[in-house]
Amino acid sequence: MRSPTDHTAPLRGAAVGAASGAVAVFAHAAGGGTAFPSGTALALLVAACAMVGVPAASFRTRHGLSWMMGLLAVGQTIGHLALSIAPGHHHPVAGSGMLAAHLVAIPVGATVIRAAETGMRRAITSVCRFVLAWVAPMPAHGPARIVTTEDRIAVRRLLVSSGIGRRGPPGRAGLLLTHPAPA
Repeated sequence: MRSPTDHTAPLRGAAVGAASGAVAVFAHAAGGGTAFPSGTALALLVAACAMVGVPAASFRTRHGLSWMMGLLAVGQTIGHLALSIAPGHHHPVAGSGMLAAHLVAIPVGATVIRAAETGMRRAITSVCRFVLAWVAPMPAHGPARIVTTEDRIAVRRLLVSSGIGRRGPPGRAGLLLTHPAPA
């Protein structure tokens, strides 16, 4: 049974927000803009990343990779717009380098985030199972039993026997099968 809580949701939200901001800054720099936003541009970028990261953390993972790519595309667009409307913005209209950086980063980022989320979920599950195995009380079976020679002979007989016995139905069932039509 799956847990109703999603322990990787904060990771997903932070990763989507951070990736959106980082790619927006990188693509903005590839297009001729400043590589180090400051002041108003940085505040707008952080707000844009939070605006995308919070919904990414609140949705369930069943939406799949295309949903994650859509979130990253929206986040990068909002982040780039936040950098573009900031005062002191001086670069030409979106160039091919900027567009290529955005288009490559969307599927790569979505794949990396989903892989990290899956890895984190598996690690959490493994640690929980390990801790539960160590914390669980040992079952009480009663006093220990000494293995006798008869037990060893019975086990050896089972291991050595071929396992192939008489095949087929019992005698009466065989008669019923030979006459399929009712009498």
